[in-house]
Amino acid sequence: MIGVFVGSLLGAMSLGMPIAFALLVSSVVLMYALGIFDSQIIAQNLISGADNFPLMAIPFFMLAGEAMNRGGLSRRIVEMAMSMVGHIKGGLGYVAIIASVLFASLSGSAVADTAALGAILIPMMTKAGYNVSRSSGLIASGGIIAPIIPPSIGFIIFGVASGVSITKLFMAGIVPGVLLAIGLTITWAIIARKDNVAVKPRASIKEILISLRQGIWALFLPVIIIGGLKFGLFTPTEAAVVAAVYAIFVGLVIYREMKVTDLYDVFVHAGKMTSVVMFLVAAALVSSWLITVADLPGQVIGLLEPFLDHPLLLLIMINLLVIVVGTAMDMTPTILILTPVLMPLVEAAGIDPVYFGVLFILNNAIGLLTPPVGTVLNVMCGISKISMEDIMKGIWPFLLVEVIVLILLILFPSLVLVPLGWFTS
Repeated sequence: MIGVFVGSLLGAMSLGMPIAFALLVSSVVLMYALGIFDSQIIAQNLISGADNFPLMAIPFFMLAGEAMNRGGLSRRIVEMAMSMVGHIKGGLGYVAIIASVLFASLSGSAVADTAALGAILIPMMTKAGYNVSRSSGLIASGGIIAPIIPPSIGFIIFGVASGVSITKLFMAGIVPGVLLAIGLTITWAIIARKDNVAVKPRASIKEILISLRQGIWALFLPVIIIGGLKFGLFTPTEAAVVAAVYAIFVGLVIYREMKVTDLYDVFVHAGKMTSVVMFLVAAALVSSWLITVADLPGQVIGLLEPFLDHPLLLLIMINLLVIVVGTAMDMTPTILILTPVLMPLVEAAGIDPVYFGVLFILNNAIGLLTPPVGTVLNVMCGISKISMEDIMKGIWPFLLVEVIVLILLILFPSLVLVPLGWFTS
């Protein structure tokens, strides 16, 4: 049954079929193999898969991200970081890292953050004389912080698929996200020494205060989201609604860069992005239901049973599997297909499900940077107008340090579990 499912999925993908339709094809093939084919079951699972309260957070965070870009919040975050570190050698790289963390705490989408930040910074870095492939690699690597730092769309999807608390996943992702940013900062500091680029003049205290005053409204949003979740004021789905309303309010009333007439385009663009993700989620949940019916998790447990008494070895094996899958499949379908297969293994081995969720999402986020399917990589190539080969030359030091962070989290679970205890106590 594992061979039937994987073979039909890869076969459909190799024909160029969109991943959502490939998942439906593999589901039909698996149903025929099980002798239970019924088109009504597929339709019911498609509808029930998307009809989920926690998944409502996705369209609202998408809307918040779109309003943030259109309303001027994104630009002011970059300007604020520029006033603080723009005068340092390699300053625009540090601006990219700081902005990546702040963007991540606003939208939760790696692709959206990378596109927004790349469109702002790549022209500036090119004009200043930075190496384009290296700059693109840095911004793409910073973009994958978004699925780790709350609010994370990846955590929402994993939480729905696994039944793990999304609030706990959000809290557990804070420190790993910061570790990624620190790793990128150290790597950029080493690399930036080699570049002879133009440095911006140091901003005066007055200019820094002005940029802080203008950007403070953008900085309030992650404080509201994390604070509200920490003190139980709202659920992750309600936090998404708060984020969307706040971003629209600031863009319309405070910054006044967005007009009421712009709202139609903002909602339509957010709706289009949401429809792609939600159809993918619905199709993958059909596959997830059939995976359970076919007892594929039980078969996988049987294959990996020798590792159940050795949680560290099991985690290493799982992460190697996810790395391989991540080179050929996007983040959302990987989460939805592998989660129902891997969670019984994780529970049988006594591994904390929240801790595993952080490792799993981080590994999937790294997959967004690996060719040929790496979504963030392809988006960055389009923005920078460079080839996949060129961006790979610039991204490898940053990709390496993010893999090192993943290894550290595997070897030292306390890096996730101890801060989680602080944030949830």
